[in-house]
Amino acid sequence: MENDPVINPESSETPTTPICSAKGCRAAAVWVLAWNNPKLHTPERRKTWLACEEHREHLSQFLGVRGFLKDVVTLAEWDARTGGEGDAP
Repeated sequence: MENDPVINPESSETPTTPICSAKGCRAAAVWVLAWNNPKLHTPERRKTWLACEEHREHLSQFLGVRGFLKDVVTLAEWDARTGGEGDAP
């Protein structure tokens, strides 16, 4: 089928493993960085980036200097909050 995910047999990742949002990084995500651009989103809207341990600080700083960063939590905590549905409303 043309919509089936391509699985790399040398990779330990499954197609549903969340990966880090840092450019070029394929590491498993551990952190969720919730952010909001007030020029584009309503105040309660939260967009998300995922981060591995290595990129959490860098991505947090990138969003923070722009005033976009709202929260940093573990992926497990975020999934518990949102029921695994991704971005918060």
